[in-house]
Amino acid sequence: MHMGDVLISPEVGGTMLVAAVGVAAVSIKKVKEMDEKKLPLMGVMAAFVFASQMINFTIPGTGSSGHLGGGLLLAILLGPYAGFLSMAAILLIQALFFADGGYLAYGCNLINMGFYACFIAYPLIYKFITRAKMSRTRVIIGSITASVIGLQLGAFSVVLETLLSGKTELPFSQFAGVMQGIHLAIGLVEGIVTAAVVSFVLKVRPDIVGETAPNGSRKSNKTIIIGFLAAALVLGGIVSLFASANPDGLEWSVGKVTGAELQGNSQVHEALEKAQEKTAVLPDYGFKSQPGTGGEAAGTVVSGIVGSGITLGVIVLIGFVIKYFKRRKPGRIG
Repeated sequence: MHMGDVLISPEVGGTMLVAAVGVAAVSIKKVKEMDEKKLPLMGVMAAFVFASQMINFTIPGTGSSGHLGGGLLLAILLGPYAGFLSMAAILLIQALFFADGGYLAYGCNLINMGFYACFIAYPLIYKFITRAKMSRTRVIIGSITASVIGLQLGAFSVVLETLLSGKTELPFSQFAGVMQGIHLAIGLVEGIVTAAVVSFVLKVRPDIVGETAPNGSRKSNKTIIIGFLAAALVLGGIVSLFASANPDGLEWSVGKVTGAELQGNSQVHEALEKAQEKTAVLPDYGFKSQPGTGGEAAGTVVSGIVGSGITLGVIVLIGFVIKYFKRRKPGRIG
């Protein structure tokens, strides 16, 4: 559901960026209170979600594909604030180095894929269903229901953002119908995957599920961290080679409604497109080579491994910064 810059106007993109930055600022403040033992887990979970988003699965009978969003999974295992910050890092890295999602659309993408999952689907739906008892059945029901609703909200938000941007090529009712339908199917798959991962963690380490896990636990996260890191490398470096080549839900929906690709129509769009071409060292998760020259598989493998590594590194850096300011004495200068 990564939006490209051509789908939104500078006004809408700027407004959504301000909103996203505001949520991120609150999240940073809240994450300072998080158990420091969760910071390494935060890094590997972000890397895992980055790699997972490279795995597009085919939606039968549609010619479309979908991929794991990961916002709900991050919120369940890390808490909503750390989950939102992790998604912010993932989307920024994807836009900067892989040209996946536009610069102008960054705020939209973060709200659509991060905010609804972390601050609506997780606390109001998943936690409501699982609060009485954290059983496997409740985890499955909660994960699927929350994933579907979170993606429905994100998909409808995309439709509203294009409407407010004046994209007349995308009639509101028609675009909404196609978007909600395809993302219902994607949400069901994401819910099943999320339930499977959370059920596994709940079985081996129930103490780290959710932001209310007790601080000061003497249990080491080393084993589960290594497990998720290994899974990220396998997903990004191997499984990504078998990802569906079909357009994702958003691209498919736009094509279904317009029958053609949309183009940016302002100097802002042109400037940001040129800037992204310079920063994207592995555009579309591949090498900057001419089509048909080969090396596509190698480019995908490199993208998966490098992207997961960068994501992990950025989150670790964020963690060090948070720990530094957390330990500073009030009023200390320098």
